[in-house]
Amino acid sequence: QVQLVESGGGLVQPGGSLRLSCAASGVIFSTYAMGWYRQAPGKQRELVAAITTAGSTNYADSVKGRFTISRDNAKNTAYLQMNSLKPEDTAVYYCYARRSQYTYWAQGTQVTVSS
Repeated sequence: QVQLVESGGGLVQPGGSLRLSCAASGVIFSTYAMGWYRQAPGKQRELVAAITTAGSTNYADSVKGRFTISRDNAKNTAYLQMNSLKPEDTAVYYCYARRSQYTYWAQGTQVTVSS
């Protein structure tokens, strides 16, 4: 029933940009907090960015100033704009939707930053 479909990953050179999208269905989107975690080989899972139902945002220190999370409730979609990408940003990025104790996950998308 609940589905999160993530897109926008790919290969980009250092300094480049990507925009990830996370489209939700089967939920009342406006009542869910949204965000992204990332998982890189040999590293711990890291919360990258989150946005609340009220539009408040939080970012990992490592991406603050470079990444912007937003949401369009009319489109049931969250976005992660990633600018000034660094090789250290290389990871699988997983979108989530969260309301109270329930969390739903997208399939993940690979972001590779390399020259």
